[in-house]
Amino acid sequence: MSVTSASSVPASPVSASRQKNRRHQIQLGAFFQGVNFSTIWNSPESGSQTDFESFRRIAQTAERGLFAAFFLGEGLRLREHLGHLHELDVAGRPDAAIQLAALAAVTERIGLVATQNTTYHEPTAIAHRLGSLDFLSGGRAAWNIVTTDNAWTGENFRRGGYLDHADRYTHAEFVVNTVRALWDSYERDGAAAVSTSDAYSRVDAVSRVPRSPQQHPVLFQAGDSAEGRDFAARNADVIFSAHSLFERASEFSADIRRRTLKAGRPADDLKIFPAQEFILADTDAEAQDKARWVRESQITPQTAIAFVEQTWGRDLSEYDPDGPLPDIPTAQEQSNETRGTGFHGHRAAETVAGWRALSEEKNLSIRELVIHLNSGTGFVGSYSSVANQLERFSDAGVVDGFNVTPYLIPAGIDDIVNGLVPELQERGIYPAEYAGETLRENLGLRPPLNRREG
Repeated sequence: MSVTSASSVPASPVSASRQKNRRHQIQLGAFFQGVNFSTIWNSPESGSQTDFESFRRIAQTAERGLFAAFFLGEGLRLREHLGHLHELDVAGRPDAAIQLAALAAVTERIGLVATQNTTYHEPTAIAHRLGSLDFLSGGRAAWNIVTTDNAWTGENFRRGGYLDHADRYTHAEFVVNTVRALWDSYERDGAAAVSTSDAYSRVDAVSRVPRSPQQHPVLFQAGDSAEGRDFAARNADVIFSAHSLFERASEFSADIRRRTLKAGRPADDLKIFPAQEFILADTDAEAQDKARWVRESQITPQTAIAFVEQTWGRDLSEYDPDGPLPDIPTAQEQSNETRGTGFHGHRAAETVAGWRALSEEKNLSIRELVIHLNSGTGFVGSYSSVANQLERFSDAGVVDGFNVTPYLIPAGIDDIVNGLVPELQERGIYPAEYAGETLRENLGLRPPLNRREG
């Protein structure tokens, strides 16, 4: 059986019957990352990270594979490394909402998820930008809510790092509630202005765009702290997660279900999508060979040195990436935010001591250490063996889907769509067609929280 598209015929009767009897299906989303070092950038197979053709191809491939959503990562400042622009991955790209608006014209059913920051964007701007995308796409827009509040990012904005870290989720909740109210303020027979304020924003406005068929854009959120999880339980439709291994995913799921019930919602109201990498081949051995190539291509000699430099806080370019870790002290107490959250907040001396012990135990060079530190969480194997693993997730119901992080752009999900999806469909654990025309329908979501009766 092959995957179906939005305009193609439904699944075969046998497959449809198996899907009907399946308790829980896995869905997939495509995560086109912004700044990162997990996307291979130096291979002949690597495409542009900024040309529209890359975005078009991966979004249309994902739609052919019935992916629920296409998620576009976006940062608000170019990443820096040791005081200079970091050129080993993406260095700037078009605005997410504009990029997704262009993709709405060349896709039909796949959801379009834009990252928008609650700290540096005004509620009226978010409401109009995402409301417009939702209306023009026929109800396929979504908002990935982020709360970045550091002064380094804030230097690109008029008010700088004006938000106290302790207030980031309080203000985010104000923004989300205000944006929802603005989306509801547009009525065909008249409009009622939204007037509200908190310590950081004041709003007196009305929506300028009609609501879409899904009423509101879908809300995604990825905070993993206790505050972040509670915020998602109160506000989001979908939560992203870094907990993709089965045991950790099970623990995360149980915690989120508890928090969602405590927030007065049904336990299954908040969909869970861990981020995950898939490395696939016809056989397990071939997949393991491919995984070695992927890791060595992701962690180039330059990338390995830059990785450890961020924690050391000093230039280490004189050291051989195939040699041992530098035997010198770190130049900082804690790593900063200029390379992104994955590199931020490491206690430098403590981190390096752990690396040194691991390197000595396993006899690892700098590059081998960095590869080791960034391996082990993806699905690696044949199509059938990975399908077996996903069937375990499906039967346990601990996730609703996976947010796929391709290791190659734009061809990084081709193996999933061409080989894995048909296998999952035959087992009845993956959709055989889109459930509807809007993202909310395709994710199986209830109406927006503030538009439910009772």
